[in-house]
Amino acid sequence: MIEVLNGIQETVVYRNLKGIRLYHNRENENYPIHWHMAMEIIMPYREKYSAKVGETDFTLNVGDILLIPPGELHSLSAPPGKGERLIALLDLSSVFRSSDMSSLFHLLHPYILIRSSDDPEFSRSLCACLSEVEREYFGNEPLAEASIYSHLLRFFTLLGRRTLNATVKFPDIMPGKQHEYAEKFMAICNYICDHCAENLTVEALAEKTGFSKFHFSRLFKQFTGMTCYNYLMNKRISCAERLLIMPGLSVTEAAMQSGFNSLSTFNRIFKSVKGCTPSEYRQLNNRRFKTHSDADLHPQE
Repeated sequence: MIEVLNGIQETVVYRNLKGIRLYHNRENENYPIHWHMAMEIIMPYREKYSAKVGETDFTLNVGDILLIPPGELHSLSAPPGKGERLIALLDLSSVFRSSDMSSLFHLLHPYILIRSSDDPEFSRSLCACLSEVEREYFGNEPLAEASIYSHLLRFFTLLGRRTLNATVKFPDIMPGKQHEYAEKFMAICNYICDHCAENLTVEALAEKTGFSKFHFSRLFKQFTGMTCYNYLMNKRISCAERLLIMPGLSVTEAAMQSGFNSLSTFNRIFKSVKGCTPSEYRQLNNRRFKTHSDADLHPQE
């Protein structure tokens, strides 16, 4: 299934449909740790499927849906015997261009897992969208591309409304204020993503929302599921990942350019988030087959 792998970076090959690649995967094959710039969606049809995102292991049951955002290290393991699952790879910049969707995607890291057992009706709605995407993708109907995009838009709209539900996020806030709070914290999340390499402080971010530091911190965690500090660190690590694969840029330069003022802090946080040091991450990405290197060093006479 992985066609182009350079170290641990996969380059997704899109074929007839720009920004979308689907597999009805039946292979009894494991895929080693890798990452790519596409969002990956996995939905088992038959038998369980195993995945690991960062340091978190998952066993996916039939009807579960796992979303792995771009840039996240992950590996996949097939069960023994026969199994089937849908695996979709999406170039979000090609498929979606609305600010609403960009705001939603910021909140999906490091992953989103929808268990069919938690809310069967919601899960069935999402599964139906993906099944229609697959039917159109492998079918031969006119206007298939438009239909695929419409079903994907429906899928992410359903997911986004559940993820950003102001009533669920802020149950202790007056109904008239819940939507206002959700918009404020969505805007602040977007701001952090755009300015994560800058010297951001919780105090300054709280001031932007008009809340006290204490009130802001509590509401931010309600909205995102993590502290403001951890959210900022995750965004800086994502920025550092992109810098670390750039040739000629040192680990120290990658740390500084992604907003870390201390190399030791960068090394510690990077390892806690990604499960390896920045140097190890770079080595994995820069690794080539040894036989290829030997051929370059010892050409045949």
